[in-house]
Amino acid sequence: MIRIFHHYVSKMAFMLLMLELMVLLTAAVASAPLWLKGAQAGPDSLYLPALAFALVLVFSMGTLGMYQHNQPREDIKNTLLRILPSFVLGFVLFSMLASLLPGTQFVRLGSMVFVVGGAAVLLARLLVFTSAQSSMLEQRLIIIGDGATAHECMELATTGVGFHQFRVVGCVPVEGETRRVPPTVLLPPELSLLALARRHAADEIIVSVGDRRNGAFPVRQLLECALGGVRVTDAASFFEREACQIRVDSLQPSYLIFGGGFDQSLLRAAVKRAFDLLASAAICVAALPAMALTALAIRIEDGGPVFYQQERVGRDNRPFKVLKFRSMRVDAEVDGKPRWASEDDPRVTAVGHWIRKLRIDELPQMLNVFKGEMSFVGPRPERAYFVEQLCREIAYYNVRHGIKPGITGLAQVRYRYGASVDDAVRKLQYDLYYVKNNSLFLDLLILIDTVQVVLFGKGR
Repeated sequence: MIRIFHHYVSKMAFMLLMLELMVLLTAAVASAPLWLKGAQAGPDSLYLPALAFALVLVFSMGTLGMYQHNQPREDIKNTLLRILPSFVLGFVLFSMLASLLPGTQFVRLGSMVFVVGGAAVLLARLLVFTSAQSSMLEQRLIIIGDGATAHECMELATTGVGFHQFRVVGCVPVEGETRRVPPTVLLPPELSLLALARRHAADEIIVSVGDRRNGAFPVRQLLECALGGVRVTDAASFFEREACQIRVDSLQPSYLIFGGGFDQSLLRAAVKRAFDLLASAAICVAALPAMALTALAIRIEDGGPVFYQQERVGRDNRPFKVLKFRSMRVDAEVDGKPRWASEDDPRVTAVGHWIRKLRIDELPQMLNVFKGEMSFVGPRPERAYFVEQLCREIAYYNVRHGIKPGITGLAQVRYRYGASVDDAVRKLQYDLYYVKNNSLFLDLLILIDTVQVVLFGKGR
């Protein structure tokens, strides 16, 4: 993994994006005789259209999820099925760009350039995916500990959520932990950690021990491993790096205090506010017909109010009224008692079912963004009744109120619909990651993931 603006990105995914950008640029330049048609090939007439072509297609492939973490597990058939709609979308976007800039050479790029580019991308992906599945690129891990956290580290490493492969060569038991890993993965305790790492050619040691104050925690041996060239990583850092989660169960307060991030500078606030306004205005304009039809459908269905206001908790625990299209019956909480909203909630109306499925019910919250009560990307705002309950039951829950809540967020695109305290814990792990590492780069990635969820049914 590499870090770009505080956000962890797979090295393989970044290399794939850069490779395909160069491949597409090369394909456009190489096929220049097909679209220049005898025109004088100056820098403006050749390289600018080629660069625009490459950037538009990379954006299209990213929008349709072609740089997500599970791509190397796909075969050639699924890869081809992803490339085709991506290039169709790229063709549409590039045609729109050419119509907006009619005086440029953009209009000359024909369908043959897209065919050449598609073949080049397919060849590049076959090369990268074959290399990614090679055991030569496999990272070998040793886990210190044999408890619940060690078991979760094993699951994360072996489920293949990243572009690269992990292999857990074994776990080193630590006195005082309740064993949760199979006995077959335990390594002999009589050898030192450095000797074990060299014997098994381990690339990294993951420390999953929670209680580090007793004498069983091998501090000196871990230091020897670090000095001996073996990377030593805390379990919390491993989860943050590989799963974009800050795990509450393995979190030490010092990790949040000294771990960096939490950018609240004036520059970051100004950039985020500009992004909020631009993204909200653009989506408002694009979604105006859908919003008008939704309002009409809600009114026709039961004659009730179109909009629904509900008090939510915002930044610094300040309450505000969130605005949404009404998706439930008017008497959904006639007794006045707040209830968790579930995925198949019987209180949801027929129109409400579809506008929830398509996330149209969230669109009026653009007004909350314009008023400065919300951001476009951030943790979802929760009701005060549930916030009080969750703050009592979940450690660090109130940290998510350090920034403005959002219409969409990392938890919304990575986790399913939350309807319990356990779901709130799992979503909090993504929210803490976003609060700690939020940036314009991460906002753009979440926006792209949101498009995939809403339009193409991808993600959660």
